[in-house]
Amino acid sequence: MLSRSELKQKLSAIDGRDYTHYQAIRGSYDFDLFKLVVQQIPKDPFAPPHSGVYRIQLHRDDRRVVNPDLRSRVQTIAFADFLARRFATACLGIGKGRRGTGRSGMITIEPPGQAILARNSVVVTDTMIEVRCFLGLPANGRTIDAVTANVMLLDELPVIVDQALRRENVDARALNEHIAVAEDAESLRAMLDPLDLVAFVGEGAILPRESGTSDRPGTDTPLIPFSVPAALRIDVDLHHAGKVRGMGIPKGVTLITGGGYHGKSTLLETLALGIYNHVPGDGRQQCVSLAQTVKVRSHSGRSVVKTDISGFIDNLPFGKDTTAFSTRNASGSTSQAATIIEAIEAGARVLLMDEDTCATNFLIRDRKMQQLVNRRDEPITAFIDRVRQLYTERGISTVLVLGGVGDYFDVADHVIQMIHYRPEDVTARAHRIAESFPVKRAVESGPASLAVRARAPLPGSIDPVNAYGKQRIHAQDAYRLVFGEQRVDLTDLEQLVEASQTHAIGYAMQYAKKYMDGSRPLRDVVQRVIKDMEAGGLDVVRDRICGHLAGFRGLELAFALNRLGGFDVNQL
Repeated sequence: MLSRSELKQKLSAIDGRDYTHYQAIRGSYDFDLFKLVVQQIPKDPFAPPHSGVYRIQLHRDDRRVVNPDLRSRVQTIAFADFLARRFATACLGIGKGRRGTGRSGMITIEPPGQAILARNSVVVTDTMIEVRCFLGLPANGRTIDAVTANVMLLDELPVIVDQALRRENVDARALNEHIAVAEDAESLRAMLDPLDLVAFVGEGAILPRESGTSDRPGTDTPLIPFSVPAALRIDVDLHHAGKVRGMGIPKGVTLITGGGYHGKSTLLETLALGIYNHVPGDGRQQCVSLAQTVKVRSHSGRSVVKTDISGFIDNLPFGKDTTAFSTRNASGSTSQAATIIEAIEAGARVLLMDEDTCATNFLIRDRKMQQLVNRRDEPITAFIDRVRQLYTERGISTVLVLGGVGDYFDVADHVIQMIHYRPEDVTARAHRIAESFPVKRAVESGPASLAVRARAPLPGSIDPVNAYGKQRIHAQDAYRLVFGEQRVDLTDLEQLVEASQTHAIGYAMQYAKKYMDGSRPLRDVVQRVIKDMEAGGLDVVRDRICGHLAGFRGLELAFALNRLGGFDVNQL
């Protein structure tokens, strides 16, 4: 291992030379408190952050290093997540940002969002803490600026590490709270099944977000704390928070209704993201949903491959088979039907739907339309005629936001009305209305059962190689994945919250091929990938060390594969 002074000498020797000469500083350097491993240096100052790998390693038994007693996977994930946030904050406060060409001068780490996720930007083992950051080695044009590089590596980086990881600089109370919040949320989620609930929304929670594109807490006043209707009140005891009260959403069919701008979609969004543990101060720390909860919407134009959607759509013109339906350009209704079947195939237990993002003709066909368009000319079996069957036959609950379709009162177990962001249980009133105004539409059931035929993916249909013969996997953002020559549109996967998850999903799609043989069901393939990641960390899905991956569910991996152009399966 080399010393700091030897790093300085190496930098001085390449000052003013072409940028490619930065490769000379690759190696390991002793900084006393930590070891810096310069593993991978981009050959261009404009290269994206994930293309450089700089590893900062600290021994956990060093008394100068923050080192809580970690006894569970949840605690370890929360601790690493906490350190990633501290390191990101220190980079902003101590680093001087861009200085020179491209990303010159940057010191940064994959930015965390509001969810506490497994990450490989900070890896915690029994003996070591490793931070994987990006250093934009400085240049003027393509000429190395060694003076600024010395400041970054020898002055700024040690201070950032000190601020983020030295025990005396870490607020122990904040760290303990971060871990406690994650543990309590995980415990609360585990209580849902025994209580026959699909979700829990804590009393006093702040649900509104900063904007439609930001998951940060809302800042507009007034922010109305969440209140709990008496009929849905649930009290639980948590290890850290003690006695907590909240609204429990029971299993079955639940409607969330109310006027526009009263908080219906905001509540549904909270349930959708209740699959994650949230950071202290987020406002939704005690808002959790079953881990197998899926937000479903229509997505015109997506691809579908050999999926049996006949339970919802049958008797298409020209005799098109819907028991093994394939298309590169799905309609709103066929895309939504396919997503529901794919979700069931992958193990979903709760479906969330918002009428604003659903295909209207998929949700319902009212009496007047039934009178005009004969059933034999309508291939769609509306969701209203299947939603109870999903629960009674398959145990799959549905939570549906509706503001304009009262016919669903007849099939709902519970109805919640949002009034000025406050929920009221109006189930009894909704059922009385349903009795007073009987639905005169005919129930239109298609095939007797909802067939969900397992499909086995074919590994040859998954190709991450681009037109230049190189593997190309890259997330442009949380909803756009470049995979070989494909541009995979994940717009309808609204439960993805960070681009780092999508990066990881891209690599997991390639990794999953090792378990594909044309006969193993997709769900089994996905479960094996998730099991490997739980045992070996996110690094298992890549053949090289990186620091820009975050944890995801097997559900999203299955959904991403289903949206990959050219993806093919054997229907079992």
